Amino acid sequence: MLDECHLFAALLDETPQGILVVDEEGIITHANLAMSVLFLPFHVIVGETLAGIGGLEFIAKLVADAAQRHCRVETDLVVPAPAGSEQYGERFYHASAAPWKENGKHGVWVMVQDATERVMTEQIRKDFVTNAGHELRTPLSLIHGYIETLRSGMLKNPASLQRCLEVMDKHSRRMMRIIDDMLTISRLEGDATQLKIDPFLVRGCVEDVLEHLMPLVEARQPVITMDFPEDGGLLHGDRFYWDQIFTNLIENALKENPRTGLRLKISGHWTRNECIFTVEDDGVGISAEDVPFVFKRFYRCAKDHSQEIKGTGLGLCIVRHAVEAHGGSIEVESRPGVSTVFTMRLPLPS
Repeated sequence: MLDECHLFAALLDETPQGILVVDEEGIITHANLAMSVLFLPFHVIVGETLAGIGGLEFIAKLVADAAQRHCRVETDLVVPAPAGSEQYGERFYHASAAPWKENGKHGVWVMVQDATERVMTEQIRKDFVTNAGHELRTPLSLIHGYIETLRSGMLKNPASLQRCLEVMDKHSRRMMRIIDDMLTISRLEGDATQLKIDPFLVRGCVEDVLEHLMPLVEARQPVITMDFPEDGGLLHGDRFYWDQIFTNLIENALKENPRTGLRLKISGHWTRNECIFTVEDDGVGISAEDVPFVFKRFYRCAKDHSQEIKGTGLGLCIVRHAVEAHGGSIEVESRPGVSTVFTMRLPLPS
């Protein structure tokens, strides 16, 4: 019988849901491993009363509810991160409790499932649809307005007609950019991202990007320096995505800093185990409260001049996904007005 109990406990420890059993006096008689991990830093200890564990009052209330009503009860819980803990933000749980009775004893069992990932994924999906709709609606509305103007026949001046066509072309290209970026993110977030791995020189990739961005470079007049190995820095990766990575990082730096003379440095260094790429500028920078969110879809830091600086808000999200698809990581450090550095680390094959 003892061996069966041990086997049962071992099986419960393998389940991802937290399982808790309390007796009629509220004493914890069993708690599986998941239950101990779900609510860290609070410790669920067998032999203690549930009411005596600070921070788990919501579980105690659920148990009391089930015992009083003599039936199964379910609820969704939103639990803020404990003060001083390393957790960030709220956690979402789905919990159920029901009374049990056996051999003259009775109590309540509880099952808790961490629903945070599901809730956050659903929220991301809703935000994505809302933001994408807004981003596409703005240029569509402008194009529609100009079409109505053209239909009215009010514009007779060739210069005005040309201006009208230029604005429509500009905003149609913006829509195409947004759609292309959304398709790129969709591909990168797929279960099996297909990368076309070929050798290429990173310095050449950066030079091609700068040539593509030449109209913006000429308008901003930055001081650009590159620091790469003499051979140009050989990398095995998907050149298409690395073009997008450097395009987005360099374009962001130039667009977010309208002043001329911005100092922009793009570097690549190889060690035995990894290659490290940095894109650094001495512009306006990113505030500390914005840093954790810069890689989120449609997130823009420059709220104060968002009407002047146009972008899809998807660029840095693409950068992060593209770097991670290559097995690498990216981080950003910024001291506003001093320097902003994006650092990408890519492991090299043994």
